[in-house]
Formats: sequence, C-alpha cells, structure tokens
Amino acid sequence: MPWRKPWFDPAHSPHDALERRAYEVWISEIMLQQTRVSVVIDYWNRWMAQWPTIHDLAAADVDDVVLAWRGLGYYSRARRIHEAAGVVVGDADLGGLLPADPRELEARVPGVGRYTAGAISSIVFGRAVPMVDGNVLRVLSRQLGIYGNVKSDKAVIDVMWAAADALVKAAAADGHAGEDEDPETGRVSGVPGRWGQALMELGSTLCTPKPDCEACPISATCRAFNEGLDIARGPPKAGDNSRRKEGVDIEDLCGMCDTFEDVVTKEEEEEEEDSPRKRSLLDGKLTSTELSTAIAHARKFPRKVIKKPVREEETVVCAIRRADGRYLLHRRPEKGLLAGLWELPSQTLPSTGAGKAAARKAAAVKYLDGLRRSGHAGMADAVLRHAEDLGAIPWLFSHIKLTMHVHVFDATFADEEVGSCDPDGRWRWEESEVIDEESMGTGMRKCWALAKEAAGGTYE
Repeated sequence: MPWRKPWFDPAHSPHDALERRAYEVWISEIMLQQTRVSVVIDYWNRWMAQWPTIHDLAAADVDDVVLAWRGLGYYSRARRIHEAAGVVVGDADLGGLLPADPRELEARVPGVGRYTAGAISSIVFGRAVPMVDGNVLRVLSRQLGIYGNVKSDKAVIDVMWAAADALVKAAAADGHAGEDEDPETGRVSGVPGRWGQALMELGSTLCTPKPDCEACPISATCRAFNEGLDIARGPPKAGDNSRRKEGVDIEDLCGMCDTFEDVVTKEEEEEEEDSPRKRSLLDGKLTSTELSTAIAHARKFPRKVIKKPVREEETVVCAIRRADGRYLLHRRPEKGLLAGLWELPSQTLPSTGAGKAAARKAAAVKYLDGLRRSGHAGMADAVLRHAEDLGAIPWLFSHIKLTMHVHVFDATFADEEVGSCDPDGRWRWEESEVIDEESMGTGMRKCWALAKEAAGGTYE
C-alpha cells in the first residue's frame, strides 16, 4: 500500500513534508471507505500524480476531481474532498496543513467524520486516539463478548469507542511508565497509527464475518471464542475448578447485549466442518467439535441486523440525438444521489404501469414533451421522434434497486446550431467523444454505451 510510510515526529519535520503526509493519508482513508484496497491502490497513485499536494487539489476544477473518482462510487466524497481542500488551504491558521486534533478535524474539515479524524490524527501526528471502522467494531465485539448492534445502538457503539480509546492509550504508553508527557496531546509516536491499522487488518484478514479463529493470535483473549468453547464442553464437572463456576447469567445483569435466538445452528456446524483445515495455533489443544462450535459461536458477533428491503425504482433514460450526432446531456442537482454528475435526460416512472413497455414509452414521450416546452438547450424548436427502445439496464445502489429503460429519440431543428448550451450550464448538446470522458454514474455510463452502440459507435 503506497500510502503506508514510516512515521516521523511532526515536531521535528519540515512543514511541507508533514502537510504532504497528512494529505496522502487523508485521501487514502476517504478512498478506502466502501472500497477494496486492491482497487484503491491505482486510484491513489493516479490521484497523487495529478494533484501531489493539497494546494494542487484546491486549485483543480471540481469536474476534473469527480472524473478522477470515476469507478470508486459515492461521488459526493470527491466533491467534499475538493471542498475540504479549499477550506484547509484558504484558512489562514491551517494554511494547507490538516489539524492534528481529531475534534478539530471533524469540526473544520468537510467530509471528515470520527473514524477519518482518528486515522489522520494517529497515523500522521502520532496521537493516541482510536480509529474505529467496521472491521474494528467486529474485532472488539468478539473480544468483549458484546452481542449487540454495532451500527446503530448508541450504547454499544460508545462502549466500542471507549474500549478502542483505552487500548490505543495503553499500547502507546507501554514501556514509558513514569515519563512526562503533554497533558493535551499525550506522548506522540508511531505506535498509535500502527496499532489502529493492525486492528483493522486483523478484522479484514482473520476476524472477518467468517473468522479464522485457528490462525488468530488473540483468540485466547476473545470472549466470544471462549464462550463457544464453554458451550462445546458443557457444564463443568464436579471438582473442576479450571473453568468459570456457574453463577448469575450475565444476560440477567447486562442490558446492553441482545438475547441469542439459539446457540449454534446445524448449518453453521456443517459449514465449519466443510471448511478446509489450515495450520492452526490451536492444534493439539482442542477437539474438532470444540473448535467448530467455538468458531460458530464467534461468528454470531456482532449481532446481525436485518437489512431493510432495497427500494425498487424504474426510470426512462432518453438518448436524444441530433442530426449532427450530438446528444443532449443534463447535469444532476448539486445535492442528493449522484450529485452534480452528468446524465442522459431521465425520469422516474410511477409504480403503476411501469412494467409495461407501452406505458414506459408513453412516459418517455410525455417527459420529453414537458422538456421541449421548458425550452432547455433550444428544445422548444425541436421535433422529436421515438426511434428505438434499447431495453433495460439494471443497477444496484446501497438503498435502491434501479432499472433504467433506455429509449432513443431523434431531434430535428430548423436551425441545427440552436441551443448548444443553457446559460446555467445544466443542459448542453455534446459529441460522443466528449460524452465518453464526462463524469457520469456507472449505471448511466452503461446506458450511454448502449445508446452509442445502437448508433453504430463503440464505447471504450
């Protein structure tokens, strides 16, 4: 990972070097949200080649920034990064250097939340503050044996962050007992950053949703794993003092953890038994039944939350082409889904009748009639003819299952030079080669590829 570099003490580093390091880590952390490391590496390298400093990014055109983000998804992140660069560079106090304090990072830098602030503060500035992502939440849920909703239960989340905070402070202080330190910032070193990244990597490689407990170096301290061993072994025999004595059920005392619906399901046992055996840190210490039961129990943590059904929507996407081969483009609003990206004119269909081809065609015609009356990009003078129904492109967002029905329309004008662009720049006619390089959502880009192919072109 090219953004992983040796830590250097901010107090004894050139300003430019520290500014560059903070910028590199910030961009990597934003890119890594919801995206695999293997994908991010090339994007990060290209980004740094194009905008090597935060000053370069602040001076860039936002459309170029969004275009560079193409393929990573969640395009609002690119716009917030660009906005944040402008804020940090334009601030007289910061002058291009991201704040070191996580609370200040959250408060002053657009798009930086609690996790990103902790990552920058610990990795770059060496402060003993936690960075807690989904992987760390899973590790801590199992280590602490907290069976709760780590995504939305505030009490559970607060405990996880408090535990992460205590752990990183203990790791940073290890071997330095009695030494003086700054009461505000504590002792700075490379330990907090390495510790936080190690926890994240443990969660992404071993303590995954299907954990490899056999290879885990901290299974001995994992409450969830050891609870599974207790379940496998059953109640202790009389005189056996090697295991916890039965007492008050912890679930009767703790109001945080939810109640298990069952202990271990047959499917979970069979899945563990079918898994290929790897070299284990626990070989010779546990029976196969003990191990499979303990792993199956650990898999239950954190509590799985039933996802809300994804909303289904259908839209008509209208590829409107002129005789000179140009197509009409529309820029989406600056807020909301796919904010600020370009698209072929589109309209969401009502739920009733959306499943019928004739109804979709009629909806497209009606939408374009309204567009023609609006006069955007000279459309008031257009004569429109429905040319072809190209079929549907399915696309899945995190909360919407979208089906895009692509229709081609031919537009003729008495004056072909009319209306190249609206004054506000949100509607314009463009050649195919220009559209190929435009910033579009991935689903819309597939619609454009379909329209271009139907016209006899190819999309690279």
